[in-house]
Amino acid sequence: MAQRRPPLYGRHEDRGAKFTEFGGWQMPVEFDSISTEHAAVRDAAGIFDVSHMGEIEVSGPDAERLMQRLTTNDVTALDPGDAQYSAITDEDGVMLDDTVVYRLPESRDAEFLFVPNAGHDEEAYDRWTTYRDEQDFAATVDNVTADYGMVAVQGPEAPDLVSARADGDVLDLSKFEATDASVAGVDCLVANTGYTGERGFELVFPSDGAGAVWDAFASDCQPCGLGARDTLRMEYGFLLSGQDFDPEENPRTPYEAGIGFAVKLDTEFVGRDALEAQYEQGVDQQFVGVTLRERGVPRHGYEITTPDGDTVGEVTSGTMSPTLDEPIGLGYVDEAHAEDGESVRVVVRGTGKKATITTPPFIDQ
Repeated sequence: MAQRRPPLYGRHEDRGAKFTEFGGWQMPVEFDSISTEHAAVRDAAGIFDVSHMGEIEVSGPDAERLMQRLTTNDVTALDPGDAQYSAITDEDGVMLDDTVVYRLPESRDAEFLFVPNAGHDEEAYDRWTTYRDEQDFAATVDNVTADYGMVAVQGPEAPDLVSARADGDVLDLSKFEATDASVAGVDCLVANTGYTGERGFELVFPSDGAGAVWDAFASDCQPCGLGARDTLRMEYGFLLSGQDFDPEENPRTPYEAGIGFAVKLDTEFVGRDALEAQYEQGVDQQFVGVTLRERGVPRHGYEITTPDGDTVGEVTSGTMSPTLDEPIGLGYVDEAHAEDGESVRVVVRGTGKKATITTPPFIDQ
């Protein structure tokens, strides 16, 4: 199958980006170096092309009911311009994906926009339309991923950079709020959201305006690839769909994955009964961070053991933290060993390396 390319592919190619396949897309993994790009976001600002993320619009009389049934958070709590983090679960409460749901400003034609992860837009569209038809809901669902581009401007200086280029009052946006604004003559949805732990915004715009939006930041903002996006999100303990959970390879519920805050059991959604039972009974394993105290790097699939060598979990993501210059990882351990500060071992190439359970974020907020 041919890999998809974001509307900014040519800009990245001209800039000398190195590319990688991710979720069926050809995306820049780095422009200069992961460490340079990571540091720019922590210290100043960086811009990411995140056009590989999906965009699904939902409208019509039953749009709210449809969104409420297929996401775990409380969609009815959203006013126009509000957003929320949520999970998409099956009947067993297993996460199929995580997403951000926007109730769009009233100026928009659609009522809702939600953002599946890379490569999940078609399956999300199919899930929404199939459930709509089964329930006979009056709702229109459109997969508009190909119609839009999306960038994230992140870092301590990001708010001022975006504000200087937008014609709206974006500095007044609270976390998880969005507004319409024009940037470089392009109509954008500007949202106070992100995946790095830093201040900043994500901008969604028609794909034919992608070059103008990117160029508006090019001279004052470090271009960043997926490599730095990964190290940044790991330092804050953010989940990566398909790696930190996967419905086939590593099925997890929101409570196991540490995002129980995004589950509202007083709403009706697919998987609610299973999650209510787990909430009452508790989980067997929890999503945690680990800090390696010896030479090595925890990697996906590495075992986590007790100091005596008993297996109690597994690493799902890991890296050498550019900020801390320490090896860190994320993964799941048995509930009895999930307490912050617990001494464990991570098995690196057959050797148990000393490690400590560390509740994310690994760095100061």
